[in-house]
Amino acid sequence: MPIYFADQTLCLDLDGDVALLTLNRPEKRNALNKAMWEALPQAIEAVARNDDAKVLVLTGAGGHFAAGADISEFESVYATRDSTQAYFASVARGMDAVADLAKPVIAQIAGACVGGGMGLALCCDLRLASADAKLGITPGKLGLMYSLADTKRLVDAVGASSAKDMLMTGRILPAPEAHAIRLVDEVHAADDLARAVAEKAGAVAKASQWSARKTKAIIALILQGVPADTPQTEAWLLDAVEGADFIEGRDAFLAKRAPVFPFR
Repeated sequence: MPIYFADQTLCLDLDGDVALLTLNRPEKRNALNKAMWEALPQAIEAVARNDDAKVLVLTGAGGHFAAGADISEFESVYATRDSTQAYFASVARGMDAVADLAKPVIAQIAGACVGGGMGLALCCDLRLASADAKLGITPGKLGLMYSLADTKRLVDAVGASSAKDMLMTGRILPAPEAHAIRLVDEVHAADDLARAVAEKAGAVAKASQWSARKTKAIIALILQGVPADTPQTEAWLLDAVEGADFIEGRDAFLAKRAPVFPFR
């Protein structure tokens, strides 16, 4: 049974290996309001606590991922410097909750994926888009700017030059161009996107979750500028060899059968 947050604007389905979190404001093309940003950490915590969920898919209802932040709220959330700071903090906590989830996160992107919606997609580990998706980051068209953390995620994905192009022009990219600059990882026909995401999520869920989560953690350290193994990463390497997943993987390989990894 789905779990709802923020007056049903976030819908979480925890059923089996793959959890599904849906941005659910289709009448607003899933524009993210303050309540949704504030509820995102709660929804993500529910995924983290659920032992059955190995992978999270993040998507939007009604044929769009997210058209950005809800501009209709700007007059109130930007009313004072203090209210602006509080709003930015809520957005950052929502973004960080998705980015910091230990479990793999896949963005299923259809239609509009703009501004804060694109920022949220960049918090995901993999991004699969429909061929008709439109993607961009548009603060330059509003006289605003992107935060350092959000800008870093964009630069990590597409490189400095493409990030400057996107942010300075605020232009909207068609899915093929977004794929060419690595803003998204795969592009599929609109009617095939759900199948492709399910297949990708299933493949990730089938693999060792010990490996998947430690790989995510290692890459995060690399992107933070850590150049060499630390005592923690060295311990992870040793722990892996002693772990139940490696024992199962080794035994399954020798027995010529598919592994069933126990780590959740």
